[in-house]
Amino acid sequence: MSKNTREFFARPAVEAGINRWDWAMLPLVLAALVLLGYGAAQMARPFEMGDVLPLSLDPIQLPYYLLRTTLRMFMALAAALVFSGVFAVLAAKYRAAERVLVPLLDILQSIPILGFLSITVTGFIALFPGNLLGVECAAIFAIFTSQAWNMAFSLYQSLRNVPSELQEAARVFQLSGWQRFWRLELPFAMPGLLWNMMMSMSGGWFFVVASEAITVSDQSIKLPGVGSYIALAIEARDLSAIGWAIGAMLVGILLYDQLFFRPLVAWADKFRFEENSTDQAPQSWLLSWLRRTQGVQAVAGWAGRQLQRSLTLFRRRHDGTSARARPVPPSPLARRAWDALLLAAVLLALWRLLRFVHAEVGWAEVGHVFLLGGYTLARVLVLIALAALVWVPLGVWIGLNPRWAGRLQAVAQFLAAFPANLLFPLVVLGIVHWHLDPDWWLSPLMIFGTQWYILFNVIAGASSIPGELRFAAQNLGLRGWLRWRRFLLPAVFPSFVTGAITASGGSWNASIVAEYVSWGDTTLRAQGLGSYIAEMTARGDFPRIALGIGVMCVFVMGLNHFVWRRLYRLAGERLHF
Repeated sequence: MSKNTREFFARPAVEAGINRWDWAMLPLVLAALVLLGYGAAQMARPFEMGDVLPLSLDPIQLPYYLLRTTLRMFMALAAALVFSGVFAVLAAKYRAAERVLVPLLDILQSIPILGFLSITVTGFIALFPGNLLGVECAAIFAIFTSQAWNMAFSLYQSLRNVPSELQEAARVFQLSGWQRFWRLELPFAMPGLLWNMMMSMSGGWFFVVASEAITVSDQSIKLPGVGSYIALAIEARDLSAIGWAIGAMLVGILLYDQLFFRPLVAWADKFRFEENSTDQAPQSWLLSWLRRTQGVQAVAGWAGRQLQRSLTLFRRRHDGTSARARPVPPSPLARRAWDALLLAAVLLALWRLLRFVHAEVGWAEVGHVFLLGGYTLARVLVLIALAALVWVPLGVWIGLNPRWAGRLQAVAQFLAAFPANLLFPLVVLGIVHWHLDPDWWLSPLMIFGTQWYILFNVIAGASSIPGELRFAAQNLGLRGWLRWRRFLLPAVFPSFVTGAITASGGSWNASIVAEYVSWGDTTLRAQGLGSYIAEMTARGDFPRIALGIGVMCVFVMGLNHFVWRRLYRLAGERLHF
């Protein structure tokens, strides 16, 4: 067993404190508790349908709105983290579950967020009658749908690509499934998962406007938040208010980058699988402060002891020589029964779909919608390729330079969080002024908010490259294309595929607002599936809305199965370290 493998398993979860800084931490803790308590109390205030929540474009209200929005996003992030863990473990460890969960996640990420919102908001309001908590839960769930799929794919990809040396060490140590997850798989996946959490938080800003301005039962409910502030500013065409909202977003991103993500990135650096630690490890002033605080260290030590106790409780009850340690092959009968059940479910869904199409829309309309889907597919593939040419080299450079990664972390988060719909008015005015073709010039809007998935995942992959591999490449004199082909591309390829999958799914979702853009009385349409769904939604033609969403799911699932899944297998078999 190599030295880096032994060190990986031996690294402690909590480091010892240095000095007593408890009194210095006390004001920060009290302020956080007061803000969280006030925000939670406002979320649970009484509310009846028909009530109008007071909103104002006065910039003095933006700190309060920023608190409400950030609280919703962190609640959604916590739910997405739990979902990602459950999904990744089931899909990576159980073949039968993988055959259901991975296509299901493909379908879920291809459903527009407005579709989730229209389905769930009524149920959440009915679950909490007479209380604003129902509407808040609907908004949090909408933000959750913009965060969870990316994190789930990232953790799933990491679990599938744990180095064979670490897997063999886990078998030698006789780790149970619970111990393997906490001691090996989650620490190994932590650096990439953190970067995807940052991307998920930033990507959630793109959907904040839709999630905080909800329409139900012909009534519009605008929850206090930055998203509803932006929606109100767009309705009033108040450019100064939009500028204030962008400034508030920047302040919020800088705050949670310094107080949450940067400490986590610096802490997770100890889980890097390498023998030689980097000379430029990520740093965080808050993490250094916390490590000097005895009270925080006591709480962290207690949590570490509870986790260690659970590892002991859920250990293996037998050793490697026991008959129980022998792998049990899956029953052919059970596998065939499961396959038959899946086939029956698919055939039933197909039969109901054919009946629906024949009765409601007709086959000519289906052919037309598939043709529109082909247009959108071409846009997605071309845009993903162009984004990869730009962001893969830049992401590798950032990931290999931790000092610059720390400096650009907040900048990248802000660019990823910038709502693309704020650019739509400028794009519409430019296309109309210069008489440009909307089929071409509306296309970049599809990738503007999703290209960052590629950048963040490539940064995560490059930053986790072991230092000894970098030194080996330098000693071998690898330069130019040979260095990319033999070293850099195999190292970041699994992370790139994860980013490309989520960027592709997000681009299909964004096509609904990018191919059908309005500003005032001017509306521009690009031929494609997104504009079809948006136009049918404006008309209220529900059969054609369902047809458009169904065809979009077919395209997304087909692209994932025939392109991205094959690349995943290639990454797992050949292109990884």
